[in-house]
Amino acid sequence: MALTLMKGSEAIAEAAIRAGARYFFGYPITPQTEIPEYMSARMPEVGGCFLQAESEVAAINMIYGAAGAGARALTSSSSPGVSLKQEGISYCAGAQLPAVILNVMRGGPGLGNIQASQGDYFQAVKGGGNGDYHLLTYAPASVQEAIDIMMYAFDKAEKYRIPVLFLADGIIAQMMEPVEMPEMVDYKIDPEKKPWACTGWKPGDDPAKRGVINSIYIDTETLSVHNDDLQACYREIIANEQQWEEYNLEGAEYVITAFGTVARIAKSAIAELKEQGINVGLVRPITVWPFPYDAVKKAAELPGVKAVLDVELNEGQMLEDVKIAINGAKPIDFFGHLGSQMPTTEEIVAKIISMKEGK
Repeated sequence: MALTLMKGSEAIAEAAIRAGARYFFGYPITPQTEIPEYMSARMPEVGGCFLQAESEVAAINMIYGAAGAGARALTSSSSPGVSLKQEGISYCAGAQLPAVILNVMRGGPGLGNIQASQGDYFQAVKGGGNGDYHLLTYAPASVQEAIDIMMYAFDKAEKYRIPVLFLADGIIAQMMEPVEMPEMVDYKIDPEKKPWACTGWKPGDDPAKRGVINSIYIDTETLSVHNDDLQACYREIIANEQQWEEYNLEGAEYVITAFGTVARIAKSAIAELKEQGINVGLVRPITVWPFPYDAVKKAAELPGVKAVLDVELNEGQMLEDVKIAINGAKPIDFFGHLGSQMPTTEEIVAKIISMKEGK
């Protein structure tokens, strides 16, 4: 395939279309507005539906309806907009509805600013809406990786009947990179493969095949059984869907943990440190839920590794999971910025050197 120079937001939107998404419901907010803008032009061309909802709350509930009918549906927003969607996301998780949700993170809290951030990690993997639920959550580090993940995101969502979340910082959506776009998937709703979906029922049909989409269980025992089923699904995802990247770990003295575009900056720092005779490796979670605890632990326990440095564009949200993974086996330090000030290569290099000098 030929390489095409594309803006991240437009490439991700096109990938969703090529993966079979035919319903987009969203609301403009920087830095992801180019996604609904692109969808407004492309969806009619492929026989799909674009609808700018009256609010983020409306958009996520439209996703609930479309996903409940078995369609591949997509919504996107940025941090405060995703906060407004949280009740609907919890409903989708409770009703076991497959859908894809894009969060192009911006600075916070509150309205913050329109620059990149990684401040929604807690919201994505440890909280958000109410109840004991999880989202299969990917954190791509490049436009191409976001495209590649999108091409199987709906498959994963439908396999486990779970919403899938893309946790992408604003740089991913705004940068332009050469990418390879995959071929269009010939996706059609198959009621036999989605017996739970509301794809049509009329009097005289088998009552057992009547689809009911629901997340309310008044009886406590029934709700308990439902939650047990959800947790069993999550355990299966933990066992089968963890993804991560290992980089330059052989002979490493230090290991950096980072996700998203911050990991790309860490790689530049690793190259500079190597020129100075300091070998540093990287573990980059691609799924931040489920978090690859064993992979981080294994990297930290490699012979010769003295300590771990977690680098993030927030106050250290993923740091909690890194500490759980390593469980005191090695010292852990943190470097990060708030307010959308991206950590620089020079700052990461200086931090590793200070760790080596015992400062």
